[in-house]
Amino acid sequence: MILVSACLAGVECRYNGSSYPIPEVVEMVKKGDAMPICPELLAGLPIPRPPAEQQNGMIISSNGEDQTSDYLIGATIALKIALLINCNKAILKSNSPTCGCGVIYDGTFSGHLINGDGIFAKLLKENGIKVCTID
Repeated sequence: MILVSACLAGVECRYNGSSYPIPEVVEMVKKGDAMPICPELLAGLPIPRPPAEQQNGMIISSNGEDQTSDYLIGATIALKIALLINCNKAILKSNSPTCGCGVIYDGTFSGHLINGDGIFAKLLKENGIKVCTID
């Protein structure tokens, strides 16, 4: 089973209440070949919510709130689901502090990107699940 970021499947769960539908991902979900998931929703974070970025190993919202524990809870729940469904691959939203793989925002809220993984992408990789992202 392939896990996909829910926003890529058309679910309006991004920080600003939008989605980022990718037609191929939407079709995979419709066919039952992929399962959408949003760690932020699993954490109980609201929609909309302030944007968040990783800073020094923590996830900080644009209003300065440390939300690391919330994001970690959501990522951990999402990982448990991934393992339960025998997920072997995940297609996640790029640049996200949760789902970014290889590149994330630098924590300055300036749009600058740095090398790194989102908290959920990192957990998936640590558990042997292949991760790729879509812009």
